[in-house]
Amino acid sequence: MVLSALILGFMGSLHCVGMCGPIAFLLPVDRTNPYKKFGQIFIYHIGRLLAYGIIGLLFGLLGKGLSVFGLQQKLSIAIGILMIFIVLIPYQTFNKYNFSKPIFKLVSKVKSRLGKELQKKSPDTFLTIGFLNGFLPCGLVYMALFASIAMGSSIQGGLYMLLFGVGTIPLMTTAIYFSSLLKGGIKQKIQKTIPVFVVAIGILFILRGLGLGIPYISPAPATNMVSSSIECHN
Repeated sequence: MVLSALILGFMGSLHCVGMCGPIAFLLPVDRTNPYKKFGQIFIYHIGRLLAYGIIGLLFGLLGKGLSVFGLQQKLSIAIGILMIFIVLIPYQTFNKYNFSKPIFKLVSKVKSRLGKELQKKSPDTFLTIGFLNGFLPCGLVYMALFASIAMGSSIQGGLYMLLFGVGTIPLMTTAIYFSSLLKGGIKQKIQKTIPVFVVAIGILFILRGLGLGIPYISPAPATNMVSSSIECHN
């Protein structure tokens, strides 16, 4: 299940390029020194991963709290259904609702700070830009956050978001170096596959919650395994 984060991050990174691409294109990287430029981009990605990891830890902790009440499997099913449902909703309908409104002031402050940091060139600037970038509203990040809650553990939730961020690195880096490669037909083709992979991951979470006893995909609940073990000994 955790490895699905890499797939979600990689396949959804074209969406990330569309949302965060302008920030990546405006990074004050050194255009004359390729080694320094690579280091600056690396630090930028570290900042993003740090933000995703922290958010994942917090949402994973929320999932852990719910799992204490025996809701982890039901939560996994609910989040899987929610992921599929969001994909099936027409974009125009979904776009009518601004889910970032409750935190609009916070988002505005993040954007304002980003604008100031983009004008600097010190090493810590790239870490700060990446870190702030990780807190900007994004549909794919929301999907990953749903999944991190379903993991039912702060560590696994943080790891899920961390791997999601790692998955976005290849195309985000390509966008900085070769922005022309991500235009036209290639971008459209990959964009069309994103909903398919989101639905597939949603199905995986539903199967995980059902506890059908399928190794790695839908393991049996721990209580069932304990009961089976007791019966075998008897």
